Amino acid sequence: MNLLDLFDQDLIGSVLRSLIPILLAALGGMLAERAGIFNIGLEGMILVGAFAGVAASFFTHSWLLGTIVAMIAGAVFSLILGYGAVYRKGDPIVLAVAMNILAVGVTSFLLVAIFDVQGVFQDPGIVGIPVWRIPVLADIPWIGELFALTPLGYLALLLVPALWIMLFRTPLGMRLRGVGERPLAAATMGVDPQRYQLGAVIASGALAGLGGAQLALGNVVQFTENMSAGRGWIAVVAVMLARAHPVGVLGAALLFGFADAVGFRLQSFGLPQQLTDAGPYVVTLVVLILLSKRFRKTREAALA
Repeated sequence: MNLLDLFDQDLIGSVLRSLIPILLAALGGMLAERAGIFNIGLEGMILVGAFAGVAASFFTHSWLLGTIVAMIAGAVFSLILGYGAVYRKGDPIVLAVAMNILAVGVTSFLLVAIFDVQGVFQDPGIVGIPVWRIPVLADIPWIGELFALTPLGYLALLLVPALWIMLFRTPLGMRLRGVGERPLAAATMGVDPQRYQLGAVIASGALAGLGGAQLALGNVVQFTENMSAGRGWIAVVAVMLARAHPVGVLGAALLFGFADAVGFRLQSFGLPQQLTDAGPYVVTLVVLILLSKRFRKTREAALA
C-alpha cells in the first residue's frame, strides 16, 4: 500500500466521524469557558451521554429518543459542576476531575446492573443514528462526505456559525461574555452572573451528551466501558487552542479528528494499534507545549 493512499476521498468521511463528537463537546466547553467556568469534565459528560443514549435506544428502539436522553443525561450530570462551582464556590477543576472518575465508575456499574455484561454491550435492539444523505450533493467527489452525515453531524457544523452569531451579535452573547470577563461589572448592569454561568454549564453538558450519543450511536452502535477514551480531554485542549472562539474550535477539532483518522489508517501499514491510537494524544501534547510557550510569551510581554 502506498503512503499516498492514506489521503483519498474516504479519509474525509473518517475525519468527519472522528470530528463530530469532539466538536460537540468542545462547543459545550467553549460556552462554559465564555461564562467563566473552565470545564474539564467533558470526558465524563461524553461517557454518561454515550451510556444513556445506548440504554434509551435499546429500551425504546428509537435513535431519536436515545439522542434526547443522552443530551438530558449530560445536562443533568453537569449540574454537579454547575451547583458546586457556581453556587457553592467549589474549585471547578477538582469537581470536574471527580466527575470524570465518577462517570467511569457509574457507567461500568450500570452496565453490569442493567445489562449483566462487562466491557462491551452490543445488541441488535440498539438503534443507531442514521446517515442522512442529501441527494446530488452527497455524490460530489471529495466534498460529498459533508452532505452524508448523521443529524448530529449536521447539527454540530451548523452550531459553529450559530454560536458565533449568538456570542458576538446578540445581547445574550454579550451578557454571557461579560459574565465571564467581568462578573462584578455585569452584576451592576442587572445581569445575574450565577444564572448565566449555570445555564452555560448545563448547555455544556447537553452538548457533551450529544457528543456521547454520536460516539455510541452514530460512529458505532454499542457501548464500551470508558469509550470516551480521552475525547473529552481533547475537546478541552481544542477550547484552549481556539481561545473559546467557535471557528477556532472547529479548526482545532478538525486537527484532532484528522490525526485520529490518519492514525487508524496507518494500521494498514502494519503499525501496532497502540501506536496509531496514540496519534491524537501526541498531537494534543504538542499543542499543549506550544500553548504554554505562547502564553508564557504573552505574559512576559504584558509584564514588560
